[in-house]
Amino acid sequence: MTIPLLPAHPQARPPLFRSFGYAVAGLRVLAGERNARIHALATVVVAALALVFRLPPLEMGALAVAVTLVWVAEALNTAIERLADAVNPQYNPMIGAAKDVAAGGVLLAAVGACVVGASVVAAHL
Repeated sequence: MTIPLLPAHPQARPPLFRSFGYAVAGLRVLAGERNARIHALATVVVAALALVFRLPPLEMGALAVAVTLVWVAEALNTAIERLADAVNPQYNPMIGAAKDVAAGGVLLAAVGACVVGASVVAAHL
């Protein structure tokens, strides 16, 4: 049995506004995650520092890209964890490894964002 990746008929696709609703629902799920609250605090700190130092637009853009990358990594990590838990609630070493890789991706993004942030702020001290 094959499962089509896209609906067979364009009429079967949800309206665009409903697709945005699904995305907002996903962000609400993400907001409930402990690590997302940590990222939210870091985002507020970065935004405050950017305003205090009156960073030029290019540097603000670099910080925005770095912060966004962390949020995207966390969203993908959360999606992978939720899907893996739904597929197999019992411990499975392969699923555990996949979850570890996803968490490692978040760590890489966060470290990269810290490097960008430190580089930008250090130039203004």
